[in-house]
Amino acid sequence: MSIAQDRMTLEQIAEEYARLSEPVTRRIIICAGTGCVANGSLKVHAALRDAVEQAGLPVTIELKTEAPPEGSVHISRSGCQGFCQQGPLLTILPEGILYTHVHAPDVQEIVERTLMHGEVIDRLLFNDPATGCHCHGIDDIPFYQRQQRTVLKECGVICPEDLAEYVSHGGYFAARRAYCDMSPEQICATILESGLRGRGGGGFPTGRKWELTRIQTEPKKYIVCNGDEGDPGAFMDRSVMEGNPHGLLEGMMIAARAIGADAGLIYVRAEYPLAVKRLKRAVADAEAMGLLGDDIFDTGLTLRIEVMEGAGAFVCGEETALLASVEGKRGMPMPKPPFPAQKGLDGKPTVINNVETLASVPVIMRHGAAAYKAVGTEKSPGTKTFALTGHVANTGLIEVPFGTTLGEIVMNIGGGVIDAKGNPDPAGFKAVQIGGPSGGCLTQAHLDLPLDFDSLREVGAMVGSGGLVVMNKKTCMVKVARFFMQFTQNESCGKCVLCREGTKQMLALLDDIIEGNGTRETLVLLETVARVVAKGSLCGLGKTAPSPVLSTLRYFRDEYLAHVDHKHCPTGNCKALARPVIIEEKCKGCTVCGRKCPVGAIEGERKQPHHINPEVCINCGACLETCKFGAIVYN
Repeated sequence: MSIAQDRMTLEQIAEEYARLSEPVTRRIIICAGTGCVANGSLKVHAALRDAVEQAGLPVTIELKTEAPPEGSVHISRSGCQGFCQQGPLLTILPEGILYTHVHAPDVQEIVERTLMHGEVIDRLLFNDPATGCHCHGIDDIPFYQRQQRTVLKECGVICPEDLAEYVSHGGYFAARRAYCDMSPEQICATILESGLRGRGGGGFPTGRKWELTRIQTEPKKYIVCNGDEGDPGAFMDRSVMEGNPHGLLEGMMIAARAIGADAGLIYVRAEYPLAVKRLKRAVADAEAMGLLGDDIFDTGLTLRIEVMEGAGAFVCGEETALLASVEGKRGMPMPKPPFPAQKGLDGKPTVINNVETLASVPVIMRHGAAAYKAVGTEKSPGTKTFALTGHVANTGLIEVPFGTTLGEIVMNIGGGVIDAKGNPDPAGFKAVQIGGPSGGCLTQAHLDLPLDFDSLREVGAMVGSGGLVVMNKKTCMVKVARFFMQFTQNESCGKCVLCREGTKQMLALLDDIIEGNGTRETLVLLETVARVVAKGSLCGLGKTAPSPVLSTLRYFRDEYLAHVDHKHCPTGNCKALARPVIIEEKCKGCTVCGRKCPVGAIEGERKQPHHINPEVCINCGACLETCKFGAIVYN
């Protein structure tokens, strides 16, 4: 929204937005998060505008200084609405209709049937597999019903590039109260009382970190937002930055007031161009409105925030490595103490919080520490966002209270486990990798485990940034461990020997196991090296790099033993260890495979199902190439 007058009060901004919205009778919100954009949602937006205009209805895309005509249709874009598996998503208000898998060819029908005649198009509604019923809107969809969205509440609703709409939803009022009505000590005490813990992985109490920085006597201090989200399969911070950038800025403002900072920086991965674009727009709009810059809320205080793009090094998620990168140095961690709260950016006291942590701050300040602490568990208050991916029916971005069980997330919100073809597989659950390369695996035995910082630590895992990768029984856990070890080995900055060389040796040992060269001694050596790397590495990357290996060794040791003792991969994913087997139902008994086998491993009578003797088979693949009926597969 573009408003010519500077220095309007928040109440005036909200009132002006309400005035401009009054003539709008319908609003259509199109998801414009990265996932839906990649799937064509912007084409839907353009086609919708043309179709509505052709239908003779007044259209407004942006609420500007002049109110739109009476009866206008407001077509807007939002950030990620979460239900990524069903995108592109389109919401029609006030009816509350949510259409899924919407593409440009569907637009004409939506305009003619829904906008013109009030009909609901069943084929575009979400069909709940559990009931077989079409769901009219988010209130009917289990994926949304079972969540509690606070940080993500505005992400799929408001236009991320409209400051006035954010203000109309209560935005920046908490920041004004922090600057005008509260002392830094009171703000730190409120955050500490709320129990907010850092959402970047470590779970350190946010209020304590702020207080440690507040008491430093240096006149120059910094607030830094860590948006360097590098975990494979994780996109929580990206979605918050894209969907509600002003919520993040407000959290930074409150943090800056709490510690006495007059400068802030948002460090974002260069791989997040949409987040960077929207953050820069948000900063510029906030400055134009007088919410950032000099004399904030007429207090005489200053805060300037910059957006910096990182080069994509995973290690720069570690706070001291991030600071080194900001200063133009190679992104490598530094020993602590001193901590950034004492000596951070340019040697000045610095608070570094991740995106979700800072986006939680306005929620706490609006509703109070007690209300925030009433959600979640005693030691892990509030909610947590997770990126739910893998072999699960409903992939997407979710937010649940701490203490929600793994089974609730996977089986209910996620809609259950699926096979490789996307079909429901109720008995197919095998594991969940939580916390990305820094986390660990959870198993069937953990489905009733309440997810919070402490319970996960007890079972050898961690919340991490919030990645949840679901795996079915066709997944080889040794290869999963190798995948994450390859990632961390590539991302190691190389500063300390244990991480640089230890991860390389662990990767080589996993390769030996997968290629059939491993022994029991290999497993002993792998576990020994993993524990040494975890104990002696300098930063969090090295200390947690062995977690996927140690957790899979702990919970799936039988699978490792099958690889080293029997030279067999139970899932058939390790090609060097996979064995050909004959599917009896498909075997015609033609004997061609038996004649081609160089060692006589295939046995059976003509016109009867054959079988392969695993003790004789040399795994040459001749039978697989010969069979014309698809009866021979690797397992």
